Amino acid sequence: MLALVLVRHAKSDWGTAGLSDHERPLNDRGQRDAPLMAAALARTGFRPDRLLSSTALRARTTAESFATALDVPLETMSELYGASVRELWDAAAATGGRSVLIVAHDPGLSELASELAGRDVDMTTCAVATFPIPGDQWPSTPPVVDEWSLHAPR
Repeated sequence: MLALVLVRHAKSDWGTAGLSDHERPLNDRGQRDAPLMAAALARTGFRPDRLLSSTALRARTTAESFATALDVPLETMSELYGASVRELWDAAAATGGRSVLIVAHDPGLSELASELAGRDVDMTTCAVATFPIPGDQWPSTPPVVDEWSLHAPR
């Protein structure tokens, strides 16, 4: 059994003029939610083989909370900024890991979560969706899985 965990970056700050979308930081809520959600995932005992993040500041900062809480190294990938379902899935599969955590953006994350769940899934900011992937090899396309979970900050 493989595992894919999808995390949408925490809430970002739109209040700083002149910043590119790529350089938007987390706002106060995002700075609070990222470590809380990371700690909640750590309490489950989950430790990914690979933790991948978009290079956008808000995603990297969110991913750093997860890397710290899960005690795993963080790998950034420019391809995850604005990634499609195919790009997200291929990034996970290319790691060769049995368990992969990806921190990235919508709409790609919600679309991938929806495809895996077989129904609409809204990945709100800092939501964590966990999907067991049947088998020992990453399939070429995302399968629909029967059991999965979604947790979001309150």
